[in-house]
Amino acid sequence: MRDLLTYKSNPSKRIFQLLLLILAGESIFFLPFVLARVFRPTFLAVFEITNLELGTLFSIYGVIAMISYFFGGLLADRFPSKTLLVTALTTTGLGGIALNFTTSYSGLSWLYAFWGLTTILLFWAALLKTTRILGGQDFQARAFGLLEGGRGLIAAFVGSIAVSILAFYLPADDLPTLAEQQFAFRQVVFFFSGWVILVGILIAIFLKNSSSNSNQTTKRITWHEFKLVMRKSIIWYQAVIIICAYTGYKVTDDFSLLASDVLGFSDVASAQVGAMALWMRMITAIAAGFLADRIGQSSKVISWGFGIMIVSGVVIGSGLLPNQPTFFYLLSITTTCLGVYAVRGLYFSLVQEAHIPLAISGTAIGFISVIGFTPDIFMGPLMGYLLDEYPGALGHQMVFLALAGFAFIGLLATHQFRKVKSY
Repeated sequence: MRDLLTYKSNPSKRIFQLLLLILAGESIFFLPFVLARVFRPTFLAVFEITNLELGTLFSIYGVIAMISYFFGGLLADRFPSKTLLVTALTTTGLGGIALNFTTSYSGLSWLYAFWGLTTILLFWAALLKTTRILGGQDFQARAFGLLEGGRGLIAAFVGSIAVSILAFYLPADDLPTLAEQQFAFRQVVFFFSGWVILVGILIAIFLKNSSSNSNQTTKRITWHEFKLVMRKSIIWYQAVIIICAYTGYKVTDDFSLLASDVLGFSDVASAQVGAMALWMRMITAIAAGFLADRIGQSSKVISWGFGIMIVSGVVIGSGLLPNQPTFFYLLSITTTCLGVYAVRGLYFSLVQEAHIPLAISGTAIGFISVIGFTPDIFMGPLMGYLLDEYPGALGHQMVFLALAGFAFIGLLATHQFRKVKSY
């Protein structure tokens, strides 16, 4: 099979391969994340769990993911990406089918632990390393911006279809019964599961391997090289940037519940607010990628994104909005999306800006992810506690104040990254 590296010289083939990565990169997270993000009120009702219990499920996923990020990086530097991606997609989709037959909280816990393995150990570092190879020297920020923005497009498109499925099976006028919610939700889960498995089949057929046993892209990482990765301050600054950015991304899980609790929206209307945020993700991440390549500095655009997150977090968190029209809430949510998705679209392009060698980029990405994605462990329970302990607008305000605080730390870390700027 031809090496994926040869596709960098052919723009149309490179874009096609990137489109496959975009499709896979979002689809695999539909079940563990998008399902609860877009349909959070329905998810809580169907499984009869609290916000804290849902947050604990995310925490279980996060603990497994923390371990998986590191070992997944090692796998990405040793095995062909195609094999890892196909296996990950197929097993994740099968887990979705199992979700429809899960009736206990312990069953949900085991399933989220399983997804922590399938979506991270087998998938994450392989996806990002392959994207970096495709991006090359001239297309790096755009490649990651397109990856994130394209993932947003896939999430928005497929999420909107899923919202339509939910709306089709729920009564339009009356409040749905629990049985009606459960039936409608099962159809959404079956749809997501089938989609993920189908994408795995497409990747198996069309994606080229990122390696043909070339020592440029796959090698056994020595302990000495791993220690060199850990000792570089630039690596730690990037990890802190991702912690703060990913905290902001986790706050987007609150959008649909905020629409339900504070604005009084129905299940379907709340899900539409969540879907709207997914469309914003597409537009913002792609624009950020092109802007970063144009000015030649992803870190500068990231600093702007953190600044926007600080402002929007303070506006909602300050308590100034509860008596204002719905428009101002939706405008503040939109502004939050601009900051969150601009940073999220670019933070892994910093690997190239820091000049981390390609041969150990999988290991570096794995190590950065171990630190950077710790919000998977603590942010879900924190949000769940705040929303359950302080019902109504107050709990949501506290969540957004946390967003502003982390964004400020992220802005400081970005400043330090720009000072060091070299691996």
